[in-house]
Amino acid sequence: MSSNLQGASSANSPVPVPRTGVPLGITDPVEKARAELKAALSAIEEKANLPKRAGIAADRAGTRARAFAKRKPAAAVVGAVGLATAVGVVVWGAVRIYLR
Repeated sequence: MSSNLQGASSANSPVPVPRTGVPLGITDPVEKARAELKAALSAIEEKANLPKRAGIAADRAGTRARAFAKRKPAAAVVGAVGLATAVGVVVWGAVRIYLR
């Protein structure tokens, strides 16, 4: 997640500071307050951005599923068929309830 780092290539900051962190060494109280506010807003955005978090979780799950499919292809096929059956039953049940 290098995109969450600020100043990663800056000569002034030898250690990368996360977007949600406050750099050390700020002496001006106004600048420090601004940095803290920026870090707090970035942390809130990271936590509240559900579509982004869902996308990251989906990517992670897809990577794990592909790795599992390479290790155990037969079990992956059984799992895929089971998942497709479960989704089909849920959709069929929802349509049946809706049409009553």
